[in-house]
Amino acid sequence: MDNLNYGIIGNCRSAALISDTGSLDWCCLPQFDSTSVFAKLLDNKNGGSFEIKTKYNYEIHQEYYRNTAILVTRYSDGENTFEVHDFMPRYHKLTGKYNAPPEIVRYVKHISGTPRFSVHYDPRLEYAQGNTANHVKANFIVSLTNKQKFDTLFLYTSFNKNRVMDGEEIVLKEDGYFLICYNEKILKPTTEKMSLELERTKIYWLDWVDRTPTYKQFNDEIMRSAITLKMLTYDKTGAVLAAATTSLPETIGEVRNWDYRFCWIRDASMVIKVVSELGHKNSAKRYLQFIIDLMPDKDEKLQIMYGINKQKTLTEKTLEHLEGYKGSKPVRIGNAAYKQKQNDIYGILMDVIYEQLVKFSNDMENGEELWSITKGIVWIVSKHWREPDKGIWEFRGEDRHFTFSKVLCWVALDRAIKVARIFGKSRKIEKWTALEQEIKEDIHEHAWNPDRNAFVQSYGSSDLDASVLLMESYGFIHARDPKFVSTVRAIEEDLSNDGLLYRYKNEDDFGLPSSSFTICTFWFINSLFKIGEEEKALAHFERLLSYSNHLGLFSEDIDFKTKRLLGNFPQAYSHLALIECAINFSRKKSEEKILESIG
Repeated sequence: MDNLNYGIIGNCRSAALISDTGSLDWCCLPQFDSTSVFAKLLDNKNGGSFEIKTKYNYEIHQEYYRNTAILVTRYSDGENTFEVHDFMPRYHKLTGKYNAPPEIVRYVKHISGTPRFSVHYDPRLEYAQGNTANHVKANFIVSLTNKQKFDTLFLYTSFNKNRVMDGEEIVLKEDGYFLICYNEKILKPTTEKMSLELERTKIYWLDWVDRTPTYKQFNDEIMRSAITLKMLTYDKTGAVLAAATTSLPETIGEVRNWDYRFCWIRDASMVIKVVSELGHKNSAKRYLQFIIDLMPDKDEKLQIMYGINKQKTLTEKTLEHLEGYKGSKPVRIGNAAYKQKQNDIYGILMDVIYEQLVKFSNDMENGEELWSITKGIVWIVSKHWREPDKGIWEFRGEDRHFTFSKVLCWVALDRAIKVARIFGKSRKIEKWTALEQEIKEDIHEHAWNPDRNAFVQSYGSSDLDASVLLMESYGFIHARDPKFVSTVRAIEEDLSNDGLLYRYKNEDDFGLPSSSFTICTFWFINSLFKIGEEEKALAHFERLLSYSNHLGLFSEDIDFKTKRLLGNFPQAYSHLALIECAINFSRKKSEEKILESIG
């Protein structure tokens, strides 16, 4: 089954997707949101790719080098074997800064015999909008386009460049390499130098994982997800991407295709909360600085999303010349949702600020700025919490009073009060507490539907929504409160389809949803765990893990019938929720072992 069988490689500057046969089918350079240089993922014929080809009798196996972002594809016919180690260099320089150039190394490692392969090197620059011409030079192959705008790409290799470009067979007798560069190299690369780049990058990732706690259960899944989240962070500004791709459809042949190469405040804040839980405080600090830089004025409203370099305008366009993934048009770049109003982002951001102050209170350099942001957020929430908005799912139609948005307005006040206590600002607490209680009472009065015996999607609605499961996670309601338990039961009955959850089942701007939103299933599993149905939750979790691709990666959505992955990939939302679930189960196991030893 075609299950988005890709691995991601990256270096916190950009990323690339490589198929389970070793075809490089998606990459944007020099950074995540640049135009693509390979986009076969979005147009099988015209998008451009870099393929490793072997004869039919070669078996291909792919896995990550353990606890790294180095992808190893092994080709063997029994007697003749070689591996391609794909990575984007990332390691510390002597200056203490990171070396993370806009480059991809495909290190070809000779294992045994005299394996044979050929390559199909076909970059299509600038989203394949014009012709890309390839020229073999003395030291490299240069690819050039100048129709839309001038752009170039360089390929260095230890193999014969003409044979590479002509797709002729290569007989491998020793290690070799391909180096794809956005910039021309000053010093000529060598196989020895590429081998060193491989080892340095390997050490970087092994060291990063070594600073992450280990867990009794699902440790491998947690680490793979953590590394994936790290690859979706953009070092330069601290932004966190929702996913590495654009326009992978939520349903094949439909039009729910969006560009996710941006930083949603909600998604990023949730990611940072989880990354902090894993002990990586530098990522959290960089993200908080990203937010601080976006809020120069004390009364400035946050957008729901920004470009990774803090761009505020993300104009949405369609690329009509690309066929789309499996023919699913349109292919979009940019995202019009940046104009939407979503009141929940203030609560999510306040939650992150509070968590960082608790975890790293002795190491916070910007406490005064965070206190100013806290006061500004409370002011904004106090002025706007009664207003309708677009909600967490970014409905493009009429604004409504979404329950999740109201709950997160309450979270904003709750966390602001706790921050005020940390900073000793007692004068604010009484005033803020009154507003917190007012919002809480409003939610209980208007979001509870006695006929459904559940909290519903929006005020006055009878529709259920998986996002209300987060009421408990954010501390709005206790897990064993009868109202929460009955909400979980109602959502299971109404939104669960063979153990996979709809976000909601009511019609939206594009009709009825027809695929499962992966993070919602994780939320549901967490809720089952919290209300005491731990064995049932674990069974659901293990089943959901089996729907990942061959490398343990998840996209945004899963098809209810076929269980194939759909939507943008890999999805930060899905992997942060996987980590949260896995940690809950692992902690439970640890508690049981402690009780056994006491007994």
